[in-house]
Amino acid sequence: MNKKVIYCIIILLCIFILTGCKKKIIENNNQSNTNDNYKEVISSMKITIDNELYIINLEENETVSAFINLLPIEFNMNELNGNEKYYYLDKELPTNSINVKHINKGDVMLYGNNCLVIFYKSFDTTYSYTKIGHIDNLKDLDSNNIKVKIEK
Repeated sequence: MNKKVIYCIIILLCIFILTGCKKKIIENNNQSNTNDNYKEVISSMKITIDNELYIINLEENETVSAFINLLPIEFNMNELNGNEKYYYLDKELPTNSINVKHINKGDVMLYGNNCLVIFYKSFDTTYSYTKIGHIDNLKDLDSNNIKVKIEK
C-alpha cells in the first residue's frame, strides 16, 4: 500500500511540474509573439494648416503606417484646381490606389506614390487615390498656398 501512495505522489508531482513548465513555455511564446508583431496603432494625428489646428482621422493601411514614420513634418502645399492642395513628399509610400469616384471636403489622400493631397471642396472624380484619412470641419481654404505641419 505504501508503494501505491508513493506512486500517486510521484505521478501528481510529475503532472504538477509538467503543467507548470508548459505554462511557462506558452507565456514565453506569447511574449515573443507580442513583441514581434507589435505595431503602434494610431487612429488620428494633428495637422496645423496656417496656424489652425485640425485632426486627421486615419485609415488603417500600409500607406498610413509608412506616412506616420515621416512625422513630424512641415511643408508648404500648393493650390490646384480651386479644390485641393498638394505636396510632393521626399519619400515614396506604398499605395493601394482606387478610383474613389467622389471626393469629400476634408479628404486626405495620396496621388501616385508621393503626392499628398488635401481636398477642401467636394466633387466627383475619375482619378485614383490611396486613402490616408479625413479632416472633419475643414474650413474652405482660399487659392493661396498653405503652410502645413503634421504630427502624431
